[in-house]
Amino acid sequence: MKTGTLIFFSGKMGAGKSTKSAEIARERNAVLLSEDEWLESIYPNKISSLDDYIKYSSLLKPQIKKLVQSILAVGTDVVMDFPANTVSQREWFKKIFTAVNAPHILVFIDVPNETCLRQIEKRRVAQPERTATDTVAMFEQVTKYFVEPVPEEGFNVARISSDASQAH
Repeated sequence: MKTGTLIFFSGKMGAGKSTKSAEIARERNAVLLSEDEWLESIYPNKISSLDDYIKYSSLLKPQIKKLVQSILAVGTDVVMDFPANTVSQREWFKKIFTAVNAPHILVFIDVPNETCLRQIEKRRVAQPERTATDTVAMFEQVTKYFVEPVPEEGFNVARISSDASQAH
């Protein structure tokens, strides 16, 4: 039986990863898993800092890994709205798809900081519950750790640049 494809995302905070993940999941009739939704439902009101995020995200990942591998193994595509913004985060994704020998696509959304900050501002207005974490200070703190994917990492990268409708 053919395994499903794992699709995951790299891009700065506010780049449009969640929007693009929902769009791709609809197009491919894939299972969509959102880290933000899982964290909020399992650990409501617990995340107000980067340290909180790291703590609760690491608690969530072992079970999510098993779930995704199970879904891929039965031939269903999985779109993960979980960040692949550092080398170590991307290594976690690699462990998921290599263990079940599944194909993958790393979607890299490459947009300028100004675009990200505008989108974060819009999101804060549309989703007031994110006011505490969707800030310029949080963007700057998280962006310090962002590492653009490079070919040497060995991923199948689909790059989307400033014009979000144009894949390169």
